[in-house]
Amino acid sequence: MKKPPLALLVGVNFGFPNFDAGLQELGLLAQTAGLNPVARMTCNRKAPDAALFVGKGKADEIKMLALETGATEVLFDQSLSPAQQRNLERHLELPVNDRTLLILEIFAQRARSHEGKLQVELARLQYQSTRLVRRWSHLERQTGGAGVRGGPGEKQIELDKRMIGEAIKRTKERLGKVKKQRQTQRKQRERRNAYAISLVGYTNAGKSTLFNALVKAQAYAADKLFATLDTTTRQLYLGEAARPTSLSDTVGFIRDLPHGLIDAFAATLQEAADADLLLHVVDGGNADYLEQIEQVQRVLAEIGAADVPQLLVFNKLDTIEKSSLPLHLHDMFALKDAFDGATRSVERVFVSATTGDGVPVLRRLLAAHATMPAPEEISGSCEPVV
Repeated sequence: MKKPPLALLVGVNFGFPNFDAGLQELGLLAQTAGLNPVARMTCNRKAPDAALFVGKGKADEIKMLALETGATEVLFDQSLSPAQQRNLERHLELPVNDRTLLILEIFAQRARSHEGKLQVELARLQYQSTRLVRRWSHLERQTGGAGVRGGPGEKQIELDKRMIGEAIKRTKERLGKVKKQRQTQRKQRERRNAYAISLVGYTNAGKSTLFNALVKAQAYAADKLFATLDTTTRQLYLGEAARPTSLSDTVGFIRDLPHGLIDAFAATLQEAADADLLLHVVDGGNADYLEQIEQVQRVLAEIGAADVPQLLVFNKLDTIEKSSLPLHLHDMFALKDAFDGATRSVERVFVSATTGDGVPVLRRLLAAHATMPAPEEISGSCEPVV
């Protein structure tokens, strides 16, 4: 069995909040992409170095550590400019990638549906268009055919730019057709007066497991980052609801989600923007859940879903320490706006999608939301933990 490539992880603290000093999330991303992190290095800077991002002295330290550990690739936790990436590769004499490319590679591995593959393809093409480093085989030069060969004096980089530009145009056109199909499906649900619920949340919060628990489906779920990328929609039976209800499982969010991915997944994420209710799934056992909630709120604002009513679902109740268990399965939570800091009170329910604890309470709340004309009319009664 072929051993995974060895990666050296690098993080630079510029004094911004939410810096991952232990590079834990980057390490999980690397493992998800099939890499083996063998060493980690962090440093502090006031601003990025224009040429090498970390400065020459720190770049020399990274090169020495890579030699000592046998690392075959260097991963940065921040986005690098094309010039910085090129200069670092020359200085370190190793492949250098950043967080953005790592997430794109994971998405490329995980996409299964035709739509998902198109979305990832577009994001990768847009990323590559600024670098022209020929990382993917689908952009290898073709031979023969009208319009393939360059004109007199056309440089290699001009050929590359034209090829990528044409590929981006074709992919956007194909995605446009998919978007029209989704719009048709949404119109059909509207004609049936269906109540649309979308699952959103940080990656690995347990959305797909909760989806399976609610609709008795067999959607793929695993304890890993970005286990599923493709949107799945099923009918949700709520006996007390006054109208048919659908539940959609969407792609998970993550800190510094590349904007190209947000744009490329617009058709998928539109399910969340058009929903009547968002089930915002939170990993209740994660110490950084507040930061993860904030990151999800930021992405929701970017896709135009900030004003969609939300119900917070604190999942993984079975992983919470006994001393920290909630007094009630159903209460209220002060949800902070990701940009202006304003707070609003939203309902929260604690569940374990694995054991089923709290799921009956959640189903009753969903039935109430699907029946009541406005969220504020729903009862705020709390149910004790048993």
